[in-house]
Amino acid sequence: MNEITSSIAFLKQQKWVDLSHNIYGGIPYFQSFQPMQEKTLVTVQADGFFAKEYRLVTQYGTHIDAPIHFVEDRISVDQLAIKDFLLPLIVIHKEAAVAKNPDYSLTVADLENFEAEHGKIPAESFVAFASGWWKRWEEPEKFYNVDPEGQAHTPGWSLEALKFLHEERQVTAIGHETLDTDSAVDCTKNGGLLGELYWLSQDKFQVEVLSRLTELPAVGGAISLGVPKVKDAPGFNVRAFAIVPND
Repeated sequence: MNEITSSIAFLKQQKWVDLSHNIYGGIPYFQSFQPMQEKTLVTVQADGFFAKEYRLVTQYGTHIDAPIHFVEDRISVDQLAIKDFLLPLIVIHKEAAVAKNPDYSLTVADLENFEAEHGKIPAESFVAFASGWWKRWEEPEKFYNVDPEGQAHTPGWSLEALKFLHEERQVTAIGHETLDTDSAVDCTKNGGLLGELYWLSQDKFQVEVLSRLTELPAVGGAISLGVPKVKDAPGFNVRAFAIVPND
């Protein structure tokens, strides 16, 4: 075998973790959109083959956001470099902090503490924020976590942390378990998703609504993304999975 085929054989022996949620009409979604709709067009019994029609917004379920999602005349999904769909995976575990404070914003200090324990975050990597929020997925009201006054309480990245990852560490992409990059409280306070705008403005992408990040090691793994090539799309549902050491 050559190096590529032997590398595949090695990877097959490792632990593979599906990071994507199943999608259907009843999942949590960004409230400006609509739930997915589906319709059976033909069946095997009646027509000899089975086909369905799905109607869903580009940002639905576990999905990728391309720069054009927030910034005009920037890169769309089909223009992203395919080599960036397989990246070293860094996971920042802050589940305990989020359990105590659902408004938690991941900080530069969190990243520096991570590096003190695990080493410098490598350039051209994918950095994921593990908050444990994915465990609320089957209960949409808990996932939205809106108080009686209408304010949502969900965790996110601080703008300063995102600037650190781009400017100081040259990270390729980020990911998280929630519907938004910024915490809900920060979004309200700042009048918008300033963290998400900043990140996408750097011609970088992100993956939202990831699942099972709590099961992954902080370092030593890789993330792979299955991304449809839809012309000019600002995002799309993806199949994300991690490959981590089997020990």
